[in-house]
Amino acid sequence: MLRIYNSLTRRKEAFRSIRKNEVRIYVCGMTVYDFCHLGHARVMLVFDTVVRYLKFSGYRVFYVRNITDIDDKIIDRANEQGIEIGELTARFIEFMNDDLDELAVLKPDAEPRATEYVPQIIEMIETLIDRDYAYAAENGDVYYRTRNFDEYGKLSGKRLDELMVGARVEPDESKLDPLDFVLWKNSKEGEPWWESPWGRGRPGWHIECSAMSTCLLGGHFDIHGGGMDLMFPHHENEIAQSRGASDDGFANVWMHNGYLQIDSEKMSKSLHNFLTIREVLDEDELRHRAGEILRFFYLGSHYRSPLNYSDEAHDQAKAALTRIYTALNKANVAGATASSEVDSATIDSFRAAMDDDFNTPEALAVLFEAVRKLNRAIESGDLKTVATFSNTTMLLGQTLGILSLAPAEFLGIGTSEGDDAEIERKVDQRRIARQNREWQLADHIRSELSAQGIEIEDLADGTTIWRRL
Repeated sequence: MLRIYNSLTRRKEAFRSIRKNEVRIYVCGMTVYDFCHLGHARVMLVFDTVVRYLKFSGYRVFYVRNITDIDDKIIDRANEQGIEIGELTARFIEFMNDDLDELAVLKPDAEPRATEYVPQIIEMIETLIDRDYAYAAENGDVYYRTRNFDEYGKLSGKRLDELMVGARVEPDESKLDPLDFVLWKNSKEGEPWWESPWGRGRPGWHIECSAMSTCLLGGHFDIHGGGMDLMFPHHENEIAQSRGASDDGFANVWMHNGYLQIDSEKMSKSLHNFLTIREVLDEDELRHRAGEILRFFYLGSHYRSPLNYSDEAHDQAKAALTRIYTALNKANVAGATASSEVDSATIDSFRAAMDDDFNTPEALAVLFEAVRKLNRAIESGDLKTVATFSNTTMLLGQTLGILSLAPAEFLGIGTSEGDDAEIERKVDQRRIARQNREWQLADHIRSELSAQGIEIEDLADGTTIWRRL
C-alpha cells in the first residue's frame, strides 16, 4: 500500500483516497513575472512524478496546478518594463510552458489563473466575514482574524506567541492584530482593481489558492502540495481560510518538497548562482536530451531531502542516464524483437520503492538492476531475456518521465547513413586498424575523436558505435 509522509501529522501514513480509485490533488504553481529557475523545476518535477505514479498505480487523477497572475511582484515588474500586466504574464506563461515541455512535465487537468476567480474569492471572503474569521478595515483592506482559528500553526509547528515576537503593523495597514493577514487589498493609484463590497481592490495572495482549490476540487480533497518554502505562511494561511469558510476538511495530505541549493549555497542573484531552467538546458550540445538529464538529476534524491545542484552532480546524472540508454541501444543492435512482456519481480520491487513515500532513489536502483540484467542477457545472446528487460526498463523509466527518446537520438550515435561523414571515416579507419592489429593507430584515432567530444564503443559482435558527449 502507498504510504505518504504527511507534513500536517509529521509521519508516513497509509494513503486512502476519499473517492474510490480517484485522487484529487492541488499544487501551488508559478507566479509569472520571470523565468522559471531550478527551484521551480524541482516542485514541478516532484509532483509530476507523483501524478505519473498514481496513474501507473491505477488511480484516476484530477490534478490542479494554479498560476498566480496578479501579485505585487508582477505589478512592480510590469511597471519597470512599462507594459501591461497581461502582456507580462502572457509572455512568462509561454516561457514556463516551453521549459516544462522540455522537462516532460505533463499538463495539469486544470490550470486556473487567479484573475479568473475573483468573484469566487470575493464570495469566500464574504463567508469568512459572516463567520467572524475576517473583518473589513477602514482603509478598504480585509484581514483574516488569525487568533480566531484555533488550529493556526498546526502545519508549520509555529505558536502564536512566538509569531508575535517581531510582528508589527505597517503604517499603511489597518489590521487589528499584528498577526492578522490580508485577504483583500484596497487598490492604489495605477494598480489593477476589481469592484467588491469593500471598494475597488484586488485579492491577497493566500486567498487565491483557497478559492481555486475548493472551487475545482471541492472542500475536501486528497493531496495539497508545494515547496517547503510555502509551508509558512502560505499553506498555513490557506488552511485557516479554507477551514474557516467551510466545515469540510480541506486537504487530507500535505506534501512538501525540500529546498534546492546551488554549489551548496542558497540560490541567489547576488551570489551569481541563480540558474534558470533554460540556462541549464542550453548548456548541453544536444539540447533535446538536456531536459531528461535534468529530470534524472532530481529523481536521484528523495523529494523531501535538500538537494544540491552543481556541474559535477549534473555530469553524474548525464553519465548514469547514458549508461541506461547505451544498454537500450545495445539491445536494439542485438536485434531483440519488440515485446510486451515485463519482469514481474522487477515491477514489484519498483512498486515497493515508490509506495514508500515516492522513493525515487530506490526506484532508480531497481531500474539499474534491470539494466544490469539486460546487459548480461545481451552478452549471453539470450534475446528473449533481452526483450523482457528492455521492455521492463522502458516501462519503469517512462513511469518516472524519462527514456522517452530513441537511444541513438539521446546518445548522438551516428551511422554510415548519417551526415557525419568525417567521423564515420575515422571510425571506419580505426576498425580497419584494429582488424590489422595496429593497436597504436587505433588508440591514436580514439584519442583524436575523444578530443572532438566523440566517444566510441566496441560492441561484443564487432560493431562500433559512436556518440557525442
